[in-house]
Amino acid sequence: MTGPHSLRRLLAPRHIALYGGEPAAEAVRQCRAVGYEGELWPVHPRREHIEGLPCHRSTAGLPTAPDAAFVAVRGEATVGIVAELARRGAGGAVCHASGFAEDGPRGAALEDRLRAAAGDMPVIGPNCIGVLNYLDGTALWADQQGGVRTDSGAAVITQSGNIAQNLTMQRRALPLSYVITSGNGAVTGTPRLMEALLEDPRVTAIGLHMEGIEDAAGFARAALSALRRGVPVVALKTGTSELGAQTTMSHTSALAGSDVLCDALFRRTGVARVEEIGTFVETLKLLHVHGPLSGGPDDGPEGGPGDRPAAGPESGPGGVPYQVGCARITSASCSGGEAALLADTAQRHGVELPPLPEQSALRLREVLGEKVHIRNPLDYHTYIWGDFTAQRECFAALLDAGCDMNLLLLDVPRADRCESDAWISTLDAYAAAQRHTGAPACVVGSLPEGLPEPVAQRLLSEGIAPLQGLADSVRAVAAAHRIGAARRTAERLPPPYGPVPRPAAREAGTPYEEVLDEHAGKRVLAGYGVTVPDGVVTAPGGAAHAARGLGFPVVAKALDPGLAHKSEAGGVRLGLTGGAAVEEAVSGMAGLTGRFLIERMVPDAVAELLVGVHHDPVFGPALTLGAGGVLVELVRDTATLLLPATREEIGAAISSLRLWPMLCGFRGGPEGDVRAAVDAVEAVAACVRDHPEITELDVNPLLVLPAGRGAVAADVLLRRITRHPDDRNDGNGGNRGNGGNRRKDNSRSTGDGNDGSEGDGDGDQGQGQGQGQGQGQGQGQGQGDHGPRTTRRTRRRTRDHTGPPQGQRH
Repeated sequence: MTGPHSLRRLLAPRHIALYGGEPAAEAVRQCRAVGYEGELWPVHPRREHIEGLPCHRSTAGLPTAPDAAFVAVRGEATVGIVAELARRGAGGAVCHASGFAEDGPRGAALEDRLRAAAGDMPVIGPNCIGVLNYLDGTALWADQQGGVRTDSGAAVITQSGNIAQNLTMQRRALPLSYVITSGNGAVTGTPRLMEALLEDPRVTAIGLHMEGIEDAAGFARAALSALRRGVPVVALKTGTSELGAQTTMSHTSALAGSDVLCDALFRRTGVARVEEIGTFVETLKLLHVHGPLSGGPDDGPEGGPGDRPAAGPESGPGGVPYQVGCARITSASCSGGEAALLADTAQRHGVELPPLPEQSALRLREVLGEKVHIRNPLDYHTYIWGDFTAQRECFAALLDAGCDMNLLLLDVPRADRCESDAWISTLDAYAAAQRHTGAPACVVGSLPEGLPEPVAQRLLSEGIAPLQGLADSVRAVAAAHRIGAARRTAERLPPPYGPVPRPAAREAGTPYEEVLDEHAGKRVLAGYGVTVPDGVVTAPGGAAHAARGLGFPVVAKALDPGLAHKSEAGGVRLGLTGGAAVEEAVSGMAGLTGRFLIERMVPDAVAELLVGVHHDPVFGPALTLGAGGVLVELVRDTATLLLPATREEIGAAISSLRLWPMLCGFRGGPEGDVRAAVDAVEAVAACVRDHPEITELDVNPLLVLPAGRGAVAADVLLRRITRHPDDRNDGNGGNRGNGGNRRKDNSRSTGDGNDGSEGDGDGDQGQGQGQGQGQGQGQGQGQGDHGPRTTRRTRRRTRDHTGPPQGQRH
């Protein structure tokens, strides 16, 4: 990328201006340490020389506009210098000073001034230690660092100067191409830095340490670009508390906090999240050597571990696709204890050790003899220890097994106390086998110090990844596989919507947010083809009559927008089998409201799901799927996707739940109608897409009936921005009907309440025919402008479902 927004000049400068005292002097020393060959121009109003270089008095006195500037002066002065550099046409600046937004309101105001001063000029920081370029030899850096020049390597962007400095000091042989400390990211944020790194073909992987994501749309754009270019991205994100849930009105908001949404964004964009700094380093090292692991369903020889089931349109109940497969590895060691330890670690972190194909097993039997048990992980014993030829053949048989990655567990003895010739011979044999087969290979030290840096450097030169620490190594393999899996779907997945602009509800003042009552919310979803129970809104006196019209058993619910969690308030009575029971139930709930919803009971549910969408101000609309019912927040069996989501993603999310076996026919039970459940989820997502005024939509539970019988939204909470009540002029009638804009067929509800019963409608502005016997007459039945989205998405009347009243929670 060229032009005023390019970071090329800043990251690989021909000349650098350095402002300040000792930090600027340190930057000069570090530039020399990494072999910088360009021009260094110290700028200081009083000093004559810095590190033997003549000082310029001001920006105006520089020979030309510098490609890069290292600004290590106080905050107020930093703003002025950045303005001077921008006017001069500099390529960019690194601002070392603190005292900006991290220090409160005064600092935030100063940071605003810094942004304005920079204009189009890239600025890294403030509040950062600097930028290192080990490819070209540049150190805009205010302290010591331990890195070395390299021809290619992983780039790291971190908000922490100390973490960055520690990474340059690592003894794990990870080649680093760039280390960028973003600090506050006031002008040039992480997405723009990522895009700049992608322009350099010498960058083999990108590692991110981040405390949060402020620009989700920009991050998604940069991460998807990296995924499609084949540059893997790994994220070490700190701050896992769910601070993003601004309300507890719905279950969805309570379950989908900011960290959950970060994970959803990472999954959508193919970014592998890791939890530990050691895993971060080992994953970047593995990716530097081997890139993302392909792990495709067609990999591997016939009859071998490559023949695993592939996710596809007929993979799950009802033909719903679901996610299968994990990283497959082989492992070799000369210790049964190590083999068992590896097997346990792999199982904990979702890595598979598949049985060896017959051809590999036969070759191993020839080499190892009858005393060795041939399996994966392989304990090859010490019968061939020190025998280069036998070890090479043993390792080649494993490497030819067709797995995603192959591991040799080997800790090299310490050189100051032990002889290591036999261990080095084992490494030689493994390297020879890898050259012969071309298969991806790692050598894993069970302890980080088990692979000394010279040994690790030698393995890197052989194209073998030296991984240090057993758990970190296995997690690295799993992360590389996740990126590879994401690459296979990168072209099919649309980017997330990102934050959705809110429609203004009033020309002046604050938009009014209203919660629809359950009946009105169901009418909206019914307009999108979501099946809802037959129901009637009524006053207490008409409840029994309404129940007899629907047919027993029924459910009675207190109907009021303020009762978001009716069960906790005692506002739900299930399984009512006669008029007297209905009257008693309604009488018991009279203190909650004067309006009630009587619904036909939905029997035989196989499982209960939560389906919820809420708008996050940073990430945009997010879809949460999970085990539903009254214990949803206690169980917390959920998966969250950013919208838009494909049908395949929805199916994979449902199949990832612990609830999934219930939908597959647990212990001989019936399979659930997963296809109908996915239809309903797609309809909920479409409703939110079409109506940006909806801020929150919660279906809990969505009752999944046996296969072929559908899925029913038993309870709905819908919150939206609308006109303020003071602006409305709805007349003296009953409540207005509500509906979606996707269906032309109409439904009708009648009731016998003294205050009138509501009609329901499926159009945006249709005129209804709902009628009630009493003082009010509601209007709400309408016809939308569009037909149904799919032929499958027709309303299924639950009147056809018979059986005992069980499985329904409202």
